[in-house]
Amino acid sequence: MRNLAVVSDTAEPLPPAPKLQPVAPAASPVAGPGAAPRASARSRALELLGAAAARVLPPLITVALLLTIWELASSQAGATLPPPSRVVTDTWTLISQPFFNNGGNDVGMAWQLLASLKRVLYGYSIAVVVGISLGVLVGQFDIAMRGLDPIFQVLRTVPPLAWLPIALAGFRDGNPSAIFVIFITAVWPIIINTAVGIRNIPNDYRNVARVIQLSGVEYFWKIMMPAAAPFIFSGLRIGVGLSWLAIVAAEMLIGGVGVGFFIWDAWNSSRISDIVLALFYVGMVGFALDRLVSWTGRMVAKGTSVS
Repeated sequence: MRNLAVVSDTAEPLPPAPKLQPVAPAASPVAGPGAAPRASARSRALELLGAAAARVLPPLITVALLLTIWELASSQAGATLPPPSRVVTDTWTLISQPFFNNGGNDVGMAWQLLASLKRVLYGYSIAVVVGISLGVLVGQFDIAMRGLDPIFQVLRTVPPLAWLPIALAGFRDGNPSAIFVIFITAVWPIIINTAVGIRNIPNDYRNVARVIQLSGVEYFWKIMMPAAAPFIFSGLRIGVGLSWLAIVAAEMLIGGVGVGFFIWDAWNSSRISDIVLALFYVGMVGFALDRLVSWTGRMVAKGTSVS
């Protein structure tokens, strides 16, 4: 035991353990001057792609689901309506050759739609001019409101096709009669919405026009029309939709080239697939007309919400 060395308090202390130094991360390469703009462009592109997908995917999924249900339901025994696959097969000639012309009423779907659109253009244009003019008159002058508003409220409740016999008796021809039906159908919402827009012009606008002494024409273009534009284009959108509805119904009765008579003739010939195709085209054209009027309204109203 005595051979063991005794460590006294005066022994030299052991050296401290070395401290571990943190390892610095490797330096990343310096981004070039164009990296930030490229990243920003990619971010904007992804945002636009996401927004487009959010708008497009839901209706596409809904349409695909409806077509699947239609296909399954119409493929059952005893089904009276053709499935979508059969509609495409039966009407492939009409789809692939929209501009054929064999004379008379035997023409492609493009000519049928163009004939209907031509009638709508004439009748709707007349309705726009007359409707805005009467709407401004009724909205601007109280005496015109009291005198004409009861008449408008009564006449606008008459169904469009009820005017067709009167038009045929007056014009003695189917084409101007159809144009008249379009006009009488579209004019009422244009008159009413224009009158409401004129009457809702703020009094401050009217007072400013008096102070700066605007002429009647200047007041109409600089004060009245910009202030009432959202109301006017709401009426125009309703009117164009009603016009397209009216022409299809009127053409079923007057005959001739037009999508309405095409549908009626297909029904008489038991061509159900042709009717389905025509209904699809009618819906797409109606949607395009509504979008066109809505876009024009936004341009005229300079960003004001037109609904």
